[in-house]
Amino acid sequence: MTRFDVTALGEIMLRFSVPAGDRLEVAARMDVAPGGAEGNVMVALSRLGRRCGYVTALPDHATGRLIATALRGAGVDVSALLWRQNGRVGTYFIEFSAPPRPIQVIYDRADSCAAHLTATDPDWDYLLDTRLLHITGITPAISPSCREMTAEAVRRARVAGVPLSFDINYRSKLWSVSEAEAALRPLIEGADILFCKRSDAALLFGCGGDAPDALRTLAAQTGAKQVIMTQGDQGVLGWSASEGIVHHAPALPVVILDRIGAGDALAAGVLDGWLDGTLEQGLRRGTALAALCLSQRGDLLITTRAEVEALLAAGGAGGVQR
Repeated sequence: MTRFDVTALGEIMLRFSVPAGDRLEVAARMDVAPGGAEGNVMVALSRLGRRCGYVTALPDHATGRLIATALRGAGVDVSALLWRQNGRVGTYFIEFSAPPRPIQVIYDRADSCAAHLTATDPDWDYLLDTRLLHITGITPAISPSCREMTAEAVRRARVAGVPLSFDINYRSKLWSVSEAEAALRPLIEGADILFCKRSDAALLFGCGGDAPDALRTLAAQTGAKQVIMTQGDQGVLGWSASEGIVHHAPALPVVILDRIGAGDALAAGVLDGWLDGTLEQGLRRGTALAALCLSQRGDLLITTRAEVEALLAAGGAGGVQR
């Protein structure tokens, strides 16, 4: 019996946003909330009742405690957080917009406490006391020391026989295609679960053709045991080496309020299914969590397992609950 169902390692930041129609450069006020890929996944899984532990570095002042309080309030174990007497929290700014303007994201994360993490910092016994370790491709892009730490996490998980979940999560503002491809290939080789957007599979790994072909190509290149390929409003595809079959779960209808964090919510649903030994149910839960995230403001999903099950039973239909 492990202490955790899922653990994760990465950076969580503070997000500052303005409502759709407002412009950042003249903003008089902003909404502030925590957000970060790995932390988003841990929060969503914790809301479903999973035992989750998360490791990052935060400054020991109000902004760091704001983030820790949000994680703790969602049920994520934060006992192994690394507190720094000096330093800063990474931030990012979002200008929501309606077409034809795209949503704009501005990062201000250089020199954050998390960016200074090294391979000797995490409590590895804590992180590996789990059924599954979740990492994303954002962490190795943050800094050279974080790249070494990510490689050490993958190495230790393989040695300990801990299953590894890896989400490519390519960020063009953090590194180039060539840098990402070279760094990520050895990290994702043989992953137990590999998440990748269809566009990232084509851009980073040259996986062309239709979506099922691209999925199979990525699986062949990486040797991953399960590959999950997201396609936005076209839903999600999943493939497992044990079956050799491509499964598809359509996206649920949704009125989008906030796009940020939906991919992490989908990953959480898939991992929840993996923990129960079912890829097909994981894909369906993923689309439900993604839809719920899209219909809420903020990265950190607020939901319950009962709400997810009700949404799936209703086929994504809305209505009024009385």
